[in-house]
Order: sequence, then C-alpha cells, then structure tokens
Amino acid sequence: MNSEYNNSIDKLLHNINENYKNWYGRGNNWHKKDLVLSVITGRKFDKIISDSSVWGFVAKKDGLHKGLPMKSGDVFKAANWSSPAKHVRGSIFSDNTNWFEWTGPNYIV
Repeated sequence: MNSEYNNSIDKLLHNINENYKNWYGRGNNWHKKDLVLSVITGRKFDKIISDSSVWGFVAKKDGLHKGLPMKSGDVFKAANWSSPAKHVRGSIFSDNTNWFEWTGPNYIV
C-alpha cells in the first residue's frame, strides 16, 4: 500500500476516536476515554475493528464489489463480520467527516 493510503487510514482512525470523545464527553468532560481501534488487512479490504465489533471496511484497490464499481479508499458499512455491505458510504481521502460516526459509516438516506 502507498503512504497516502496508510496516512488516510491513520487519519480515519483518529477522526473516529475524536468523534467518540466528543460524543462521550457531552456532560462528562472529566473523562474522555479512547476507543480501541485496529485494522485487519485482507485481500480486497481493510477491516476496521472498534473494540470487538466491525466498524466498517475500506477498499484497498479499484475494482468491483457486488457488481458496483469501487475505488481505493472507499468505505463500506459492514454487512456482517466478514464482508462489507453493497454501497459506498464515504472515502478516506475526503476531508469531509460527516459520512460517519464513531459507531460506523452512516446509512444511505
């Protein structure tokens, strides 16, 4: 993987944690705990783990997923522990962070 991809994954993990601390800190400014986040690398996707659940999946390369095009850095909700849902929810390369919460990528509206 290239360094831009790796840096963007690190930035995503940081932003997930910041989103959590902002949510957790409402009314609890005395304690701002961190989430335990990790990345499990697969063949087509990196799986983002939050504590013991799947936060979402990040496409490692351009291609097709369930018949739809995907680009490197596209983020998907988890369909289950081992596979992403069908539609892209955001991109790790975007400066915009309104497409996700600490609980996972947002639903499509």
